[in-house]
Amino acid sequence: MKAPPHYPGGIVKQSNIAVVGLGSMGQGMARSLLRAGLHVSGCDINPAALEGLKASGGHPFATPAQACENADVAVIVVVNAAQTESVLFGPDGAVAVLKPGSVIISSATMSPADAKALAARAAEKDIHFLDAPISGGAAKAGEGKLTVMASGSMEAFAKAKPALDAMAETVYELGDAVGIGSSFKIVNQLLAGVHIAAACEAITFARSLDLDITRVFEVITKSAGNSWMFENRVPRVLAGDYAPRSAVSIFTKDLGIVSDLGRKQKFPLPVASAALQLFVMTEAAGMGGDDDASVARLLARIAGIDLPGMKEEI
Repeated sequence: MKAPPHYPGGIVKQSNIAVVGLGSMGQGMARSLLRAGLHVSGCDINPAALEGLKASGGHPFATPAQACENADVAVIVVVNAAQTESVLFGPDGAVAVLKPGSVIISSATMSPADAKALAARAAEKDIHFLDAPISGGAAKAGEGKLTVMASGSMEAFAKAKPALDAMAETVYELGDAVGIGSSFKIVNQLLAGVHIAAACEAITFARSLDLDITRVFEVITKSAGNSWMFENRVPRVLAGDYAPRSAVSIFTKDLGIVSDLGRKQKFPLPVASAALQLFVMTEAAGMGGDDDASVARLLARIAGIDLPGMKEEI
């Protein structure tokens, strides 16, 4: 990340980073911060996640307030705006202990309006807020190679720089207004959700044609119909492996935000709406906590065909 020029007072390297939310993304981000030599504390409701942080050299705590008590940067990696609000402003929330001049890096996917509202509440305590959703998946989080779509003040970017440098390969500085970063992420999630749904539909359709779907994967990934999501998700279908890397419920939420924004702006979203319904149906069928490639399983069940691993489910 190249720092914007003329930061008031220059850039002072901070060393105390708190990560709130140690799921597949947050855990990898914490490891990247530790690898960069930063002091990392963290919290999560899952005891196994706390053990994972401790094993990596971090300092686990039971609450956001405990984790953020001495933090210069608080990285919030939870699921949505409601969880972000809770860990920041709820009982034992981080904002109560964060010192004036510190910065919150908010990485959950949320609506621009929610990001603006949270930033305004943080500003009342003289705490900077960087609207900084992320993309790249758990593997890149662990490698420190995330893409960050960020917006906020120059001061927020300056304070966040040590953490961003450790966690991300690319940081897009998209403007000084909170909400811009979230808007960019929503566009990304529209495409990601549509591409996952299309990939699952295509590979299941191929199976209905009695094709060797392993061969289909090989051919399509070298052809114009390929997409990053096809290449990433279809191997999970081929392996019958639906352990969650990114759960179905994530895209029920994210495409729901897309739908809400489109409705408010009177903008038609026919393709995104169709994809949203596939994720809603998959979650309704009991697969909300499974990998988002489970859309393929839903379509296979509807069509009465088997995909790898499905016979074992019966």
